[in-house]
Formats: sequence, C-alpha cells, structure tokens
Amino acid sequence: MEQQFIAWLRERLPAHPLLRLGPGDDAAVLRMAGMDECVITIDLLTDQVDFLLAEVDPRRIGRKALAVNLSDLAAMAARPLAAVLAVALPRQGGLELAVQLYEGILPLAEKYNLAIAGGDTNSWDGPLVITATLLGQVTARGPLCRKGATAGDRIIVTGAFGGSILGRQFDFEPRVNEALLLKDRYELHAGMDVSDGLAIDLSRLVRESGLGAIVETDCIPIHEDARKLARQRNDGRTPLEHALGDGEDFELLLAVPPKEARRMLAEQPLDVPLTDIGLYTAESGLWQREAGGPIQPLTPSGWEHSFT
Repeated sequence: MEQQFIAWLRERLPAHPLLRLGPGDDAAVLRMAGMDECVITIDLLTDQVDFLLAEVDPRRIGRKALAVNLSDLAAMAARPLAAVLAVALPRQGGLELAVQLYEGILPLAEKYNLAIAGGDTNSWDGPLVITATLLGQVTARGPLCRKGATAGDRIIVTGAFGGSILGRQFDFEPRVNEALLLKDRYELHAGMDVSDGLAIDLSRLVRESGLGAIVETDCIPIHEDARKLARQRNDGRTPLEHALGDGEDFELLLAVPPKEARRMLAEQPLDVPLTDIGLYTAESGLWQREAGGPIQPLTPSGWEHSFT
C-alpha cells in the first residue's frame, strides 16, 4: 500500500527547479546555493483537535495542513521554497485517504511555487495525524520577527477576524504575497500571523518586544462569520469577543511606525484591507478602549494547547 501511494504521488509531483533529487531516496536534495538564511517551520495537525475527519473533506484537511505552514512563512515575510510532509494514516482506508489529502495539498503547493521534496507515511490504529515542515527564503530586507516593535508603533492588521470555525479555517488564503509586498514596500518593525486568536497572539508579540498595547475595539474589523456565529450559538458571546478570541484567522498582525502606517493605510496596496486597531505602548500589558472611552484590561483570549 505504501509503495503504491508513493508511486501515485511521484507521478503527480511536478518538476521543480529547487529539487535536484526528490521523493524516492532516503532524503531530498535541494539546490540552495547562495542563500545566506533559511526559515524553517513545522505544524502538526490531529483529528479531533484541528479537524474532524468524519465531517470534513480530506482534501480540505490536506490543504489546511500546508496552508498553516505557509501562513507561518508569511508571518516571517519569507518566500516559500520546499516542504516535506509526514502522515500517520488509519489502517483502514489509509490509501484512499492519503490520495485525497494530497489532492488538497498539491494545488496550493503549485500556487506558491513550493517544491514537495518528500516526507513519510505510517499507519496505525489511532486517528489521522499530518505534519508539514516548510523551508522559506529570507528576502533582502531580512525576516519579520515578533521582537522589534517600539512604543508608539501602530497595530496594523490585514483582513477581518472571528467565526473561522464556520469553514474559513480550511479555506483561508495564507498571506504570503501580502507579507512579501508589505515587507518590501514599507518599514515594518515586527509581525506575526494570527493563528490562535487576535488577543492572545497580540499578547505574545508585545511580550517578545517588551511592550504593551492598547486596542481600539471599535476599530477591529469583525468578519461576517463572527456575527453569524454569535447569532447561531446565542450563548452571550458577542461578535467582538469572537473576533478577539476565535483564532485560525491567519491574518497578519504588524507593528508599523506611525508615519509609515499612515502611508500604508492611505495606499491600501493589497487585495485585502489594512486596518489600524491601536497602539503599542511602553507600559506592559494588554489594554482595550472603546470609542475614546476609558482604558480597561483586555484578557488575551484564544487557543492554547493544554497538557500536564
């Protein structure tokens, strides 16, 4: 079964200029001469945690497994180069499942000119697990990091937030091209992608930068999915609370000098909107303010894996 799947995959992987030696040997060989710095990232997705295999098309799961890693490269303003993927498949139906996963992976890899360099497959009696490791190239202006924001910088975000569980967590577009354009055209002090929740991820950025932040909550772009989810669940959570804490929006969260932020917002160079939602401060902590009202603490809500 494994050899049958590998043969199927090798027939479908397109030629890529980076691949000197692709799947078929014990390791891949990449042409990467002349590259001073390389970004590497990995994400592991598990059935019952990151998706429900019984309810979701495996093609969407495969796409998500690659997209979340592409989003990490976008967070660093790095250009995608190559990927290796490892899959632990249920013993029953594993071959068909593997094919469907890659039918979701391959079109996205082609879209971002990403070489699928290889990986590994395994089978067991547990749930589906899929892991992707991606390599990216740092551009001439260097990597975008969480550390580097300064007091007075503006909090700039792409897109809108909340309600991703209604389907966007599988079908989102990683902001790779957007990050590369912004990094090339503007001065960015710091940045990351919003994977676990706008509030909790902002708290991580300010912690790395040794700062705090004031969020103007009336400025946060709330996705229509957040409003829809609040209506559906009717559990007291507001669309704003969904926007702050739902996670899996995979938008960019940036720290931009004020003058540069004004230019960026005036030019709006992307196909998705850029929005100013607040200010980085010298005083530590996360704070919120609504329509010029008093400043109050903001709980960094979002997703965190828990284990003991």
